[in-house]
Amino acid sequence: MSALVIDNIGLLVSNDPELGQVRDAALVIEDGRVAAVERAGAQGDERLDAGGRCVIPGFVDSHTHLVFAGDRGDEFAARMAGAPYAAGGIRVTTDATRAATREELVALAAARRREALRAGITHLEIKSGYGLTVESEKRLCSVAAEFTGDVTFLGAHVVPAEYEGRADEYVEVVRGDMLAACAPHARWIDVFCEKGAFDEEQSRAVLEAGRSAGLGLRVHGNQLGPGPGVRLAVEMGAASVDHCTYLEDADVEALAASDTVATFLPATDFSTRQRYPDARRVIDAGATVAVATNCNPGSSYTTSMGFCLALAVRDMRMTAEEALTAATLGGARALRRDDVGHLAAGARADVAVLDAPSYSHLVYRPGVPLVAATLVAGRVEWRDPDFGFRSA
Repeated sequence: MSALVIDNIGLLVSNDPELGQVRDAALVIEDGRVAAVERAGAQGDERLDAGGRCVIPGFVDSHTHLVFAGDRGDEFAARMAGAPYAAGGIRVTTDATRAATREELVALAAARRREALRAGITHLEIKSGYGLTVESEKRLCSVAAEFTGDVTFLGAHVVPAEYEGRADEYVEVVRGDMLAACAPHARWIDVFCEKGAFDEEQSRAVLEAGRSAGLGLRVHGNQLGPGPGVRLAVEMGAASVDHCTYLEDADVEALAASDTVATFLPATDFSTRQRYPDARRVIDAGATVAVATNCNPGSSYTTSMGFCLALAVRDMRMTAEEALTAATLGGARALRRDDVGHLAAGARADVAVLDAPSYSHLVYRPGVPLVAATLVAGRVEWRDPDFGFRSA
């Protein structure tokens, strides 16, 4: 078995409680997995010289909507000029996505996936939710499955125009024929439990049906105001509840007493001009947190996890280390995976090499593309052509 060594690492962030952060390190990779963390100078069949740079686990983006067509730049511009954000804007993307061919959707998603690799995102979750018919949701889930094993069926994203005023009827479609068509392509089911989307009982019905079909549970909750989303997610044992912008004391207490991850999406709060959630409050209570991009056309059209970390530190009272952990190990926990998000022996060798001496530069130099190379399962999937990532 041949070994690849990433050598001459100035600072290695392992996210392993025993290893911690290691200076002057070498990462030994065999068969796509981490074999060992050693001192610089370790031997292998192939050597990649990191040149003293910082190496971190690849980002685990646990909330994305990569498969869609159309553009909502005008909506964003209007929002920046003062128009409020509302969940109904999803329907604009639904029309464009329904009209696109499968080949067009694959090409669009592939371009966004490549962009995410350049940002150091080595594993991601992808939701459906822009089809909202049985056949179109099935198509979105099948396209998403070409890019990840963490596909989420989100037929309960919003009530489509053809079911206006008949939300309960649409919920029955989601729970029935739509779920049956999408479940073979998905690992998770999600619901937008929010004013303007689905209420608590409708959300519960969707989640119960998904669980009966063998899918894990996820929830969009507490984005636009206080509501039942967080406590419903905890009650039902969801892996993650995402947004968490408006949290009451009971929500924080419920999260802290559960295994449900609170996933923050700060680029969404930036894009919608909403208040930022108080992550410090949630962390200090003892809850597990994640940070994700929520890449989507309406409220967070970015694949820059570095940008999200900068927002989390500046506006959500997280430290740089907490934000990095949330975007790597936290994302893995939100997807209930133990193979990614860390760089200890046995982990999948998903690696981001930063063109910086420390991960703090992700926050210190916001907006600068600092990922010099991205490896997935030990294979270089993207490299900055100006980066002297030497092989010897």
